This record gives sequence, structure tokens and C-alpha cells, in this order.
Amino acid sequence: MLTTDDKKQLARKGITEEQLNTQLRQLREGFPFLRLRAAAAIGAGIMAPADAEQQAYVEAWQQYKSSGRHITKFVPASGAASRMFKAMFEFRDGDHDAPATDFERTFFDRLHDFAFFPALDDACEVLYGMGADALTAAGRYRDVVSAMLDEEGLNYGQLPKGLLQFHTYADAARTPLEEHLVEAALYASGDGRADVHFTVSAEHRALFEALVERVLPDYEARFGIKYNVSFSEQKPSTDTIAATPEGEPFRNDDGSLLFRPGGHGALIRNLGDLESDVVFIKNIDNVVPDKLKPATTLWKQVIAGILVTVQRQAFDYLARLDAGTPGRAELDEMCRFLQSELCCEVPGLQQLPDDELCQTLRRKFNRPIRVCGVVKNVGEPGGGPFLAFNPDGSVSPQILESSQIDKHNPAYMAMFTGGTHFNPVDLVCAIRDYKGQRFDLPAYVDTATGFISEKSKNGRELKALELPGLWNGAMSDWNTVFVEVPLETFNPVKTVNDLLRPQHQ
Repeated sequence: MLTTDDKKQLARKGITEEQLNTQLRQLREGFPFLRLRAAAAIGAGIMAPADAEQQAYVEAWQQYKSSGRHITKFVPASGAASRMFKAMFEFRDGDHDAPATDFERTFFDRLHDFAFFPALDDACEVLYGMGADALTAAGRYRDVVSAMLDEEGLNYGQLPKGLLQFHTYADAARTPLEEHLVEAALYASGDGRADVHFTVSAEHRALFEALVERVLPDYEARFGIKYNVSFSEQKPSTDTIAATPEGEPFRNDDGSLLFRPGGHGALIRNLGDLESDVVFIKNIDNVVPDKLKPATTLWKQVIAGILVTVQRQAFDYLARLDAGTPGRAELDEMCRFLQSELCCEVPGLQQLPDDELCQTLRRKFNRPIRVCGVVKNVGEPGGGPFLAFNPDGSVSPQILESSQIDKHNPAYMAMFTGGTHFNPVDLVCAIRDYKGQRFDLPAYVDTATGFISEKSKNGRELKALELPGLWNGAMSDWNTVFVEVPLETFNPVKTVNDLLRPQHQ
């Protein structure tokens, strides 16, 4: 039973009792696995444009950009960097004073190769009266790590990745936030402006805003454009209730209900709030120095060109459907486009009576569109591209996480383990319909594709509910096109030593 205080807490968050009960039912019952047709592959759901096609798509994107459309770069940037420094936290809090693992030895052997080394050296001087080199020579390795992680030093153990110094340049070190500003100028700007939107946590928003205020004049002068940088936070109404292992509401020590952030799937609402025609989505840590940006710039334009080309054709078909029932030859052409270009299969589609066929085609064409870059599978973590069944019985391209796949189904596991590609969160999206109206993006979420994870709070076990992922179930009912992009366009930083890879030096 909900108490009066519970109801007041729900009202403050903007969560209804019906939503709460739905979440509790999901936590008790779990989510169904998805039905799979196949893992997507080249020629079976994944495009691999040749050189001439790439150039044509780049030209299509350049033409679109010059038409005054509103383009935004959308960067989820709220995550703290604590997991990036997991090994160094363990070293600092462990029982050995000198580097003992390969990871630790690499970190200290190449300390000078980190872009943040000058700042770390200064922090060591302030805290201990000697620089990082002197501290390591004296065997005070833990002090160096503390100066990097702790609030009194760089505070890298608590800051979000977007604010850390990733790359070294002749004039200064650069953060991921700044690298995304540069990228926006290279492929996501138009009419002399670039819109960049970061989703951040409330506690770090002021730090992001201060960094932007400090660096923006330099980047505007460098690229001759004006930036519009905006921020948003996950809405309290997208928080989810935590449950006990028995499925009852988890309560804090003071008796209040425990809510947790709903995961990146909550950002579908932030995305839907943008006044944009086309939106690029890319994770905050997937950036490279300027010398490696040409490949990224090329392929972002290629997938954007594919997006606007597909959109233009879909809009043309929708206009024809609005004008009246097309002839059979036109309807057959539309069916082929749905099946070959959008890789969407509808059972018995061409056997439908013309009026039903027109309704089905209109429904399938008039949806948000996303083009997803996928890279060859080399064992990195990431969702996989599949052809999956939808609730209406159709089959369409979907990005699935391993938790959505039935591990007890040998055929599905063979698809998962044998998949040739994975998705590195490299998307470009069209979020307005053919009449220029914004799509209601939450209406295209498959609510049956959430995640449940086991967590704990103050030593007590709990079940945590994550909303359908932003590029998974939150975009389930979108039109989706997969495009193979080079592995060199994917350079995430998951651990601090990833910054020592050649791509980040």
C-alpha cells in the first residue's frame, strides 16, 4: 500500500501510480526475450557502400546541409568516469605499494604520455610538495594515484568523462567535450552554425557550462562558425522504482521509496525535445585527435547522406499515398523499397487489398528514421545488429544487447556468437515527419524491452529496472538502416590505459 508520503513523492517526480505498478510488475515478471530471424550481415540487413556510392552520399548530405535544415549533435555525457579508473582505485586501496600488475606497470611507465600529466604533476606539487616523477622515484605511487582520483587533486575518480583531458595538442590538452565541438564543425554544421546538445547530470552541469564558456570563443574563431551549445538532464519522471528481491517496493532507511535513474533509454524524451530535423548521436568517449578525424568525418557524412536519401524517398511515397490510392505498379515499387531499402518484412504484404496495403505502407513509412554505423566484430562490448520480429509480426533491423537474447536457445546463441558486426553507438536520426512535425518519440518505444539488474544499497540487495535502451528498445519502432563503417571510426575509452592506445596519442 502506498502511504500519503509515497503519493507526494510520486507527484514530485511526475510519476503516476499506474506507472509505478507497471514497473513493479515488470520487476517481478521480467521481460520477454526477443524473437530473432538472423544476425544482420553484409547483404542481409547491412549496407557496404562502395567508393563511388560513398561520394554520392557525401554530396547528398552536403546538399541537405546547405538547405537550411536544423542539425544537432546529441552527446550522452552524464556518466561518471569512476569505472574508467577501476584498476587504479584498486591499486590505491590495495595492499601493495608498488605496481604489481601489467595494467599498473603500464600506467606508471607511460605516465608522461597521458594528456593530463601536466595537470597531475601540478596537483602532486600542491598536495605533496613534489612532482609526480619525484613521488614515483620515492616509491610513493599511491600518492600519485590519489592526486589523480581524489577531490583534493584532479578529482578524476568522480568527474564525468567529458571533462577529463584526453588528447595532447601543441597549445593545450583537449577534453572529449571539446573534441565533439570540433566534430560538430566538421560534419554537423550548416549555415555557419553548429548545434551541440549534451545530456549531463545535475551535479556536474555547472562544470560543463563553465568549460564551454571558456573554450567556445577559440573554437568559433578556429572554424568560423557560431556554436549553440545546450544541456539537459534526465527527467525525474523517467526514474524507476527499485524493488526487493521479492518484488516489493524497496524503501530507504527513512521509509521513502527508492528510485534510480532509468538508464540511457530515458534520453528518448530529451531527444524528442530537440527542435531538429537531423540528429547525430555518439557517445562522449568515442573521440580521436584531429589527425584521425578525416575517417570519422567522411563516414558521418556517408551515413547522413544515406539517411536523407532514404527519407526523401519515403516522403515521396507518403505524398503519393496521400494523393489517392496509387496503381498496382506503384504499390509494388513501394513494397520493394520497404523490403530492400528498409529491410522490413511484413507477412503477406503484397497479398493485402489495396486499401489495407496503403494503410500498412503509410504506417511503416511515416516513422522516425535512423541510420546506424556498424563495425566488424572484434570482441569489443556493444549491441549487435539483428533482424528481429516485432509485436505486429513484421521483421525489421534492431540493435540488441546480450540480455535480450535467450541464452537457452541454441539457434539464437549461434546467431549472437557468430554475428559479424556490432553497433558502437554511431547513429544519425531523422525525427520529423513528412509534414515537418516532430514525431512523438516515446510512442515508438517497445516497453517490453527493458532490463533488470541486481544491485545493492547499504548492504541490502535490490532489483533495478532500466528503461528500454536509447538505441535498443527505445527506437524499436523506427525505420532502421545498418551501414558498415571502418573500425578506425570506433575508439572508445573504457579504461584509463585506453588513452595510451596509438589512436589517442
